[in-house]
Amino acid sequence: MYVKKYLLKCLHRLQKGPGYTYKELLVWYCDNTNTHGPKRIIREGPKKKAMWFLITLLFASLVCWQWGVFIKTYLSWEVSVSLSMGFKAMDFPAVTICNASPFRYSKVRHLLKDLDELMEAVLARILAPESRQANTTAAMNLSTWNYTPLVLIDERDPHHPVVLDLFANDPTGSASSGPAPRGACNAQGCKVAMRLCSLNGTSCTFRNFTSATQAVTEWYALQATNIFSQVPQRELVEMGYSAERLILACLFGAEPCSYRNFTSIFYPDYGNCYVFNWGMTEKALPSANPGTEFGLKLILDIGQEDYVPFLASTAGVRLMLHEQRSYPFIREEGVDAMSGTETSIGVLVDKLQRKGEPYSPCTVNGSDVPVQNLYSGYNTTYSIQACLHSCFQTQMIASCQCGHYLYPLPRGQEYCNSRDFPDWAPCYLALRMSEAERETCIRMCKESCNDTQYKMTISMADWPSEASEDWIFHVLSQERDQSTNVTLSRKGVVKLNIYFQEFNYRTIEESAANNIVWLLSNLGGQFGFWMGGSVLCLIEFAEIIIDFVWITIIKLVALAKGLRQRQAQARYAGPPPTVAELVEAHTNFGFQPDAGHRSPDAEAYPDEQALPIPGTPPPNYDSLRLQPLDVVESDSEGDAV
Repeated sequence: MYVKKYLLKCLHRLQKGPGYTYKELLVWYCDNTNTHGPKRIIREGPKKKAMWFLITLLFASLVCWQWGVFIKTYLSWEVSVSLSMGFKAMDFPAVTICNASPFRYSKVRHLLKDLDELMEAVLARILAPESRQANTTAAMNLSTWNYTPLVLIDERDPHHPVVLDLFANDPTGSASSGPAPRGACNAQGCKVAMRLCSLNGTSCTFRNFTSATQAVTEWYALQATNIFSQVPQRELVEMGYSAERLILACLFGAEPCSYRNFTSIFYPDYGNCYVFNWGMTEKALPSANPGTEFGLKLILDIGQEDYVPFLASTAGVRLMLHEQRSYPFIREEGVDAMSGTETSIGVLVDKLQRKGEPYSPCTVNGSDVPVQNLYSGYNTTYSIQACLHSCFQTQMIASCQCGHYLYPLPRGQEYCNSRDFPDWAPCYLALRMSEAERETCIRMCKESCNDTQYKMTISMADWPSEASEDWIFHVLSQERDQSTNVTLSRKGVVKLNIYFQEFNYRTIEESAANNIVWLLSNLGGQFGFWMGGSVLCLIEFAEIIIDFVWITIIKLVALAKGLRQRQAQARYAGPPPTVAELVEAHTNFGFQPDAGHRSPDAEAYPDEQALPIPGTPPPNYDSLRLQPLDVVESDSEGDAV
């Protein structure tokens, strides 16, 4: 019974509306709100009322402005960085070592024979451009590098530059149909460039270099890549330096180790690389104490006498420290150790912990990165370098229809070579120099949310010393070759000491600079300071807004009803019926209104209505509206609710 009663009250309340006009609602709000300004507006005199109205409006505007600033700051997702120090025993990092030369020249000489002969001829022409060597390249097969030759550009006359094709049999023939350069030409006057041609040599561009050394080195590496991409990886591994030959001695702390404790991977830039303490098949090795005596000590034989002369211009070892189960991108993040020296590397650890979305654009495992990870086959963790390389290889395949030799291939694709893809070299170099493509990969790839960085302090000293050189090389030669003769020299050995400087580590952690508590505190503080209000005042303000909307709806509905009534009345051409006619029509269903009392002019002017005949007004039908017996509607606002 009571439920029905209250439901009927609610129904009548909805039908009736708030019961206020806009003016009455504003007066009621100003008189009942808990904020200070609106009360003074309706209770003070005219002058003070205007003053308090302006002050209240000004401070309300200040509150809205401050709220906008705080909300904008919160939605910027700023972070604060905290640095904390810790001390504990730590796992030793994974150590990857590679020889600077990817292959042994004695193993790849047959593959590079034509390229080396052509390189020697090119160097001869660069050093002596005026010499007549018409038969130097006549017997060589130039089909492999026909579309990517080296040229010499004589720019001593800026208006008529001379381009000399270094591969041409006739040195006087040039691309510009001008004479060959005469007289001495320095580096500022003559430049070596690489001519990149595609579409069977019909579309060519030049890539200039500031030094002939840079031009020759990059051109040779490009052609060597073209050759090695056609050789199976199993054969390339056999052409590189084996772990047994590279690693002469190994000691980790007080425990001896050997090449068997290293995991072999093939890195196209450096050939066979070897990883110590990778953690793939066994638990990572802990470091007992900081200091040189508790780290990793290696003696390496780089075999410099068997380097590829035009491919490896640096002698030494490339090494990198990284986390367990992470792929070593040694070309981008590695360091070099020089031959004939003892290189000591002290390690400090930095742990990075990023906040993640929406504060930092990082990823936990790379699953939300829209790039296929081509290094997932190594069962390693995600890294931004893996994403960037995978992205570039994907762009390479999309643009050049083949993949580059330096990066892994997706299933079903092939490596680029001049035999199957004649235009791959210009396409690759254009893609590598494209800033737009590079920015695309940077936007798609994300950093890892949790990362460990190893800060290295490197120091070097000559090793071995002159006093101990004789016996050390005798012992190492005997251990390697079982020979009493000295087969090692200072230019072929490298000694490494890798150790923790201390067990102190730094943790760099991101946290939200502005959280929801900060936002609510500042919003409430500004509102209380300028308006003297609280959360209840905001609820009152929301209430008046709801009432404003409700009154507006009621008025719109009433306006629509009034329009419909006026449209219905407009359909009648004559005057409205009198009261007597309405009563007669209500009691006599066959009643027809008498038109005799109408003016004769009504027919002549149908659009002009005659004045109604005075009579008794109709009853107030609204006052006769019946109410349910169990509902008593009050005129007060409290009963109507």
